[in-house]
This record gives sequence, structure tokens and C-alpha cells, in this order.
Amino acid sequence: MTLDDAYANAAYIDGADAFPPRWQEQAAAFRDGLGARAQVGVRYGPSDRQKFDLFQPEGVSRGTVVFVHGGYWKAFDKSYWSHLAAGPLARGWAVAMPSYDLCPDVRIADISKQVAAALMEIANRTQGTLALAGHSAGGHLVSRMADPLLLGAEVRDRINAIMPISPVADLAPLMQTAMNETLQIDEAEAEAESPVNMSPPHGVNVTVWVGADERPAFLEQGEAFARGWGAKYIVVPDMHHFNVIDPLMDPESDMIKALLGS
Repeated sequence: MTLDDAYANAAYIDGADAFPPRWQEQAAAFRDGLGARAQVGVRYGPSDRQKFDLFQPEGVSRGTVVFVHGGYWKAFDKSYWSHLAAGPLARGWAVAMPSYDLCPDVRIADISKQVAAALMEIANRTQGTLALAGHSAGGHLVSRMADPLLLGAEVRDRINAIMPISPVADLAPLMQTAMNETLQIDEAEAEAESPVNMSPPHGVNVTVWVGADERPAFLEQGEAFARGWGAKYIVVPDMHHFNVIDPLMDPESDMIKALLGS
């Protein structure tokens, strides 16, 4: 397939194989360290993967960050990313991290609906502002939450920030990769599910965040998405697709300040 190399991240990252087990180890240690402030496996839908973890800060929360993981809609779950909650928690924000069903068991459009269902349940259990961050395919999914056909106004109006990190914002090119044997994207789904084709949300702080050492396709997607939505476009030096999310752990990072508005 003609675009396989363009969307191959691991092949261009030194030591790529070591990242997932390290993420999983860091995440488990972080959850254990939170003790009773970690509520794990809250159900929002009928399947085994339709659950989220909810982490509470010390004291009353200032709002809730929802982080949606990537993996090209076909890999990973919430258990790999818990440590990324460290930054928002230190700033007094709760953090929720959902899992979702994966392709080919479901379509990408089904996953968007699941994330919307997760967000509605998270909203029911929390108060105040919602800030959404998502990585790679998760960047696509949090951007889709601006669609009024997916999410009711009561929840959508609580969202004041969306941060797609290294997002896949245009699904059409993925039809030309071998991944599409699993993803099964067709032209109609690519059109309907691509955030680049959506109207930007009003009154929401949108920041598209990418690493300068990303594959060129991700830089191009991020720039086109930011331009189409009139969003901020941040390209961070010396960051690639796997470590671009690391600043979420640092409460003083520029990423956290952009996401939380302070």
C-alpha cells in the first residue's frame, strides 16, 4: 500500500519497542500510588472495554481532564496512560481516561460514539469544566466530541479546551495503508469521521500539538487541521510521536498550561 511508510511511527523512533512496556509499568505504579483517589474500571457501556478510570486530586477538583489514548483505533487501552494524569492532578484537576472497543470488532464511527458515551458518564460524575486531550487516534476522537450530533449541548457546553496531540484529523489517507484491512475505512466514513471536515467549535480553546520529529504526514495533518479550525498550532522541538505526550506529567509544562488555560 502506498502510504504505509508515511504513517509508520515506530520504525522511525529509536527504541520504539521499549515504550509500551515502560508506559504500562509507569501507569500501574502511578495508580497504586494514588490509593483511594484512583477509581478504576467505571463502566459507561455494555462491553468489557467500555470503562474509564477516574483519578481525583487532593481537595475539591477545579474541573476534569479527559485523556483519550491512541493506537490507530486498534491497540492499547486506558491502563497504559495513568501516569499522564500527574500534571493535571497536581494543578487540582480530576482526570478521566476511557478505554473503548477496537477495530475490526467495531468501526471508527462506533468508537466515536463510545467516547461520547464515556464523556457523558464522566460529566454525570463530575462538576465544572471539561478539558479534552487525545493522542494520535485519540486526537481524532476528542476532536469529534465537538460534533453536536454526537454529544448533547449540556455536556458539550462544559468543554472549554480540546487538545489534539499528534492527531489523525483526515482519515482518507489511511485507506491507502495496510492498516485499513483492520480499520475498514470507506469513503463515506472518511468523510464523516474526519475532523478536518467538521465546523470548529465556538468558544472552545483548541490547540493542536505535535512534535517536530514526527513523521511528515503527522506534521501535515496537524497543520491542515489547525488551519481549518483556526486553532493554535504548536510544534515542539526534539519530540517524536511517542514522547510528545510526556509533558502531560509536568504541572508546569507549556502543554499543561495550554490545556488548562493557566
